[in-house]
Amino acid sequence: MTSSATALPLWHHENRTLIVITTAKGMVPMLTAELEGLGVAVSGATETGVSIMANMAEVMRLNLLLRTAHRILWKLGDGTANHPTELHKRLTSWPWEKWIPDQGYVCVTASGQTVSGDDPRFVALKVKDAIMDRMNGIFGHRPDSGPARGRTVVHVHWESRFFSAYLDTSGEPLSHRGYRIQPHEAPMRETLAAACLIGSEWSHHTPLVNPMCGSGTVAIEAAMMASSTPAGFLRDNFGFMHLLGFDEGFWKGVREPEAKNRLIRPHAAKIIASDIDPKAVAAAKSNAERAGLSAWISFSVCDFRQTPLPPPPGHIVFNPEYGERLGQDKELTEHYKAIGDFMKQQAKGYTGVVFTGNAEMIKPIGLKPRFKLPLFNGPIECRLLVFDLYDGTKRDRRLKRAEPSEDQR
Repeated sequence: MTSSATALPLWHHENRTLIVITTAKGMVPMLTAELEGLGVAVSGATETGVSIMANMAEVMRLNLLLRTAHRILWKLGDGTANHPTELHKRLTSWPWEKWIPDQGYVCVTASGQTVSGDDPRFVALKVKDAIMDRMNGIFGHRPDSGPARGRTVVHVHWESRFFSAYLDTSGEPLSHRGYRIQPHEAPMRETLAAACLIGSEWSHHTPLVNPMCGSGTVAIEAAMMASSTPAGFLRDNFGFMHLLGFDEGFWKGVREPEAKNRLIRPHAAKIIASDIDPKAVAAAKSNAERAGLSAWISFSVCDFRQTPLPPPPGHIVFNPEYGERLGQDKELTEHYKAIGDFMKQQAKGYTGVVFTGNAEMIKPIGLKPRFKLPLFNGPIECRLLVFDLYDGTKRDRRLKRAEPSEDQR
């Protein structure tokens, strides 16, 4: 037996349903903190996401504001099936015509492990066929379909015999902010950069220094927080815009109250980014200009040891390369040791932060972290290391936790 969405239209304010917000492993605490700061109650959590109850206006607002979320899924219903043919039969009876424009474009994604062991790509194909068969039976034609996530996206999670179907209101992942047109080499995902800032307890009232800045993602995410710029401010396309009944005026009523506060904060703290590679700094500047935040960040081309540091307290954030030969690369070991020496000798009174996917390189830093947070950079298990860099008086200068509600307003 399956259950479907309420009879109320998606856009009716009383139509509140279960919403699943996905993120990467290790980032659920940061996502939860963001939601709590926005006054949103979390009703459940897994290793890679949380669930809440919300209406579509609230879902649109969260798509605009959340910094550590990947996708926001509107639950349509659930049920049981033993194999893809049975799933197809179940879903053909669902009223897809209430949610999907008949002249639209549909992408179907799938996850989980079925009792029959089918590949998620095959499951997605059967779900797509069910939607198309239903729409063809109602309208006499089918919407277009394909892999692009720029329009209507349906997601099905099928675990053992139990499946749940959702409308992906984000479409493209929320990590696609829209400012990174110059990625440089191995860029950090925007949501991960935001998680590092939130997880390390940075406050926008204090300086943020980012040596080895690469394409500038950490510095730009910090500037977005400091300036009250919504995470999705630059995006002009979300999945909810391609659901039946979407009203541009309705969206403006959600977006404009959040966007009007952008940049109203004074430059409360310096944000400094440096890299020894001129091409990296050029890419970072270009990305910051695209975000409209170049005035908030001071860029310089230099070795990390020459990075200018404002008076403490502050945060200094490193995202060094991981290396390929764990524990065997002498040059990499010396590099991490130099990072530790720099923090100990030149960044006294700061909070030091190192994000690394190489556990063998933690020891050469030569500092004991106050805490470690497990995070994932794609499939790579990483650690966010947070150090107290005492200023010689032995007085603890640890920063108070930055309030997510301030970062989001």
